[in-house]
Amino acid sequence: MILEQPLHVVAVTGASDGIGAELARQWAARRRGALGLVLAARSVDKLEAVAAQCRAYGARVHVQRCDVSEPQDAQALADAAVAAFGGIDTLVNNAGMSAHARFEDTRDLAWTEQLMRINHWGAVWCTRAALPHVKARRGRLVAVASLAGLIGVPGRSAYSATKFAMVGFFEALRTELRASGVSVTIAYPGVVATEIRRRGFDAQGRPAGRSGLDERGAMSVERCARLILDGAEARRRDIVMTARGRAGRWLKLVAPDLVDRLALRALARDEAA
Repeated sequence: MILEQPLHVVAVTGASDGIGAELARQWAARRRGALGLVLAARSVDKLEAVAAQCRAYGARVHVQRCDVSEPQDAQALADAAVAAFGGIDTLVNNAGMSAHARFEDTRDLAWTEQLMRINHWGAVWCTRAALPHVKARRGRLVAVASLAGLIGVPGRSAYSATKFAMVGFFEALRTELRASGVSVTIAYPGVVATEIRRRGFDAQGRPAGRSGLDERGAMSVERCARLILDGAEARRRDIVMTARGRAGRWLKLVAPDLVDRLALRALARDEAA
């Protein structure tokens, strides 16, 4: 008698392209028919394309339109996951927007508030809605932050603020949930070869149309997703993805002025490009 493997249910926000889409594909390839995927983003057409790729590996997939900046959408995502698959084992808070602008060049701060709603509050609202179900399965919470959430990046003050807020929330939540069996993994990608920076806000709150960062040597989206997947399944606390990021984390403690000078030098180089 062959026993069917229990379904591991994973909900991924921002799953229509980039890191989220690749993470879904890799999870589907790894767990095959033992995976229930809930793919969430604003673009249903793009989600359906990713869903088809995941179903080709044998995964069961539910597509859910979700704008994480709207708390009712976050609740609807959790409800849909439970309705489709009976629970949630892993929630991946991956949805996010980028921004590249000096604070003094930003006249209307409305877009910075929206950025916080997406990057920080979106993760908070999705986590709040999913948490009872994740706790019931002693599951996993995953937050895709950024190296800009470890070290304030000049020229990206608004973006850094959202990621610092996200990191602080999940670090505190990890401790609160320590006795529950729920793990909290925070991923810190550096520059990854996706379109997120070109779609992000400029100082006027418009799509930037350019990266604003030196993308030579950018990490592939495939490698980034694999590191997140491995870390989530191993219930690692933190995934700092680059040697430069790991070095910067410690230099910030022992030589903060050096970190500031290096960051300003990088900003000047990026703005001159």
